Amino acid sequence: MGLAQEFEKEILVMGVLASDSAIEQQALEAAQSAFGPIDAMTEHEIFTWTDYYNLEMGQPIGRFFLCFQNRVAPDRLAEIKLLTNEIEMSYAIDGKRKINLDPGLLAPGRFCLATTKDRAHRIPLRDGIFA
Repeated sequence: MGLAQEFEKEILVMGVLASDSAIEQQALEAAQSAFGPIDAMTEHEIFTWTDYYNLEMGQPIGRFFLCFQNRVAPDRLAEIKLLTNEIEMSYAIDGKRKINLDPGLLAPGRFCLATTKDRAHRIPLRDGIFA
C-alpha cells in the first residue's frame, strides 16, 4: 500500500483568446493579482482554428499562451478555473465574453487542462469543473 503524500507544485499555464486589447490587459492584470507574475508569454497570433467563439467575442480574436512564475498545487485546478471564469465574466459586455482564459497545469510527464465541458475522457474535479 502506498502512502498519500502532498502533491508537488506544478506550472500554471493559460491559453488566452481575446478580441479587445484593453480588456485583455485588464484581465491579465486581474490574473496576475490572483496567481502572481507572468513568467513567460508567447507571441500573439490570429485565432483561426474554429469560428466557435466569433459570435460571442467578435473578430479578430488573438491567441497566445502564458505561464506564471508561482507554482501551484494541482488540487487547486478547479478553484483556478472557477476564478478565471469569474475574471472572464467581469469583463464581458452585454453578457458576451471578450476574453477566454483556459488554465492548465504542466508537470514532468503531464499536461492537464481544466474545462466545464464533460466528455468521456474527462475527470470530474468539483463544482462543474473537469480535468
